[in-house]
Amino acid sequence: MTAPALLPLSGRRIPPLSLGPPSFPHHRATLRLSEKFILLLILSAFITLCFGAFFFLPDSSKHKRFDLGLEDVLIPHVDAGKGAKNPGVFLIHGPDEHRHREEEERLRNKIRADHEKALEEAKEKLRKSREEIRAEIQTEKNKVVQEMKTKENKPLPPVAVPNLVGISGGDPEDTEIKKKRDKIKEMMKHAWDNYRTYGWGHNELRPIAKKGHSTNIFGSSLMGATIVDALDTLYIMGLHDEFLDGQRWIEDNLDFSVNSEVSVFEVNIRFIGGLLAAYYLSGEEVRKMKSGVGRNWGWASAGSSILAEFGTLHMEFVHLSYLTGDLVYYKKVMHIRKLLQKMDRPNGLYPNYLNPRTGRWGQYHTSVGGLGDSFYEYLLKAWLMSDKTDHEARRMYDDAIEAIEKHLVKKSRGGLVFIGEWKNGHLEKKMGHLACFAGGMFALGADGSRKDKAGHYLELGAEIARTCHESYDRTALKLGPESFKFDGAVEAVAVRQAEKYYILRPEVIETYWYLWRFTHDPRYRQWGWEAALAIEKYCRVSGGFSGVKDVYSSTPTHDDVQQSFFLAETLKYLYLLFSGDDLLPLDHWVFNTEAHPLPVLHLANTTLSGNPAVR
Repeated sequence: MTAPALLPLSGRRIPPLSLGPPSFPHHRATLRLSEKFILLLILSAFITLCFGAFFFLPDSSKHKRFDLGLEDVLIPHVDAGKGAKNPGVFLIHGPDEHRHREEEERLRNKIRADHEKALEEAKEKLRKSREEIRAEIQTEKNKVVQEMKTKENKPLPPVAVPNLVGISGGDPEDTEIKKKRDKIKEMMKHAWDNYRTYGWGHNELRPIAKKGHSTNIFGSSLMGATIVDALDTLYIMGLHDEFLDGQRWIEDNLDFSVNSEVSVFEVNIRFIGGLLAAYYLSGEEVRKMKSGVGRNWGWASAGSSILAEFGTLHMEFVHLSYLTGDLVYYKKVMHIRKLLQKMDRPNGLYPNYLNPRTGRWGQYHTSVGGLGDSFYEYLLKAWLMSDKTDHEARRMYDDAIEAIEKHLVKKSRGGLVFIGEWKNGHLEKKMGHLACFAGGMFALGADGSRKDKAGHYLELGAEIARTCHESYDRTALKLGPESFKFDGAVEAVAVRQAEKYYILRPEVIETYWYLWRFTHDPRYRQWGWEAALAIEKYCRVSGGFSGVKDVYSSTPTHDDVQQSFFLAETLKYLYLLFSGDDLLPLDHWVFNTEAHPLPVLHLANTTLSGNPAVR
């Protein structure tokens, strides 16, 4: 996972909604008011404010923050259809953009004045005692609570539900394949049941110590990250009792009213993505989040925002606008895209860091692994999720992967294709486990490629899959290291001790699944089964599943953490690998970067295009 921006939260609990009978409808024509994502409206308000964290206030008025139009992220200043050739389509800026310059300049001046005022208020607050500051914070929290109550009482418009295909099923005809799928389901039961017994309500599980586990990316230790992350996997596997058990915990206990710091990135992909997917699959309401303010990690190139964070919001935000009828979330992510299109890119590559104070790139470090990975993934998936109508996203994706292939994709002396990292004009011949997802991405994006290069990108995806399989096969445990190098005689092998661990990551298995779906080459099921057996042999313990510290040691030491993404991604992709293609078909579903499936939206018939028929 990429490193997070931080977010102190404030908010309140919401009375739990009635779950209704334990039924699992597969088709619904429209949403009744009682079926609306009322609580996800609050969630979306939270995320809107979260996003301000990426463009945090400057420390001094000497910094020129608006060189590249960063303030646009905070100003939804053009209405749908205004100034556009086609008033039925939402545009951030139409061809007559120059006519709005005076208004934009007025808004810029207002923002600058507001920022100066905010800085003065901050200085004033620092002169107050801790007790006075706490009292003011509580007063503001009470205001937020009252505002949320007011919003809750506003009726939401009826929204047409996408045609949901392939929610259940996928039973393989081959009995041996079915046995393997059943084994994966049993592994999921083992992981979930032990979490339910020893870590219930905690974010994750320590399966050896048999107690809950938490990290600072989730804020409180009792946010139930594993519950939210695992809901859709439980549903897909037909573990409906467990699904309802998790849903009840969310209704009764999930509470973001604590003052703490969480990762915006992780909250978006795990919590929002998980809640959205569980809702679409089951039709059952799940909830909820709050608002706050934020900042960035200080180590991230002088406090920069990270490409894979502000670039990994599009899928979830578009669905929030779709379900709530509120375009603000869609506008936010489109503003991000508009900003990035303005910026120069060295060698056509996107650096991993963007400084929000100067509006310029941080250090020139480009990676398709950590810090950059899901940005490219979401460009492609924005196009797919739009039913292949978001041509701008596709164009940006094609431009990006052409630059990646030219500068980062190399072949080793031994014939292994890998994706290196570009650092200040130098190619580092190292590939991370996180970058192994790219094999699946290249395969997923092959159809629709420029210059009839579909076959080329499918083959490139297969080459990346082979390299990542080699990184597994060259270890004692047949599990892949965190990263591996291609220097001289060393190929697809970790060199440093700090890179030899395996923490139940999914990216290699994810690529196997995509390549299986597009080619039905049996090698991908074989490689996936090898990985499943290795996980079962070396990672399974009596209290769940644990990562290992050294994949090159035949007697590994466990790290005693059952990651939530193991249930959300690794086991889900393994289950789908041994399922039929009719379960979550890829022409109807797009998976977010945490493997939460979201339906393809036919945007011409949704509220995003201003169609009054569905308002």
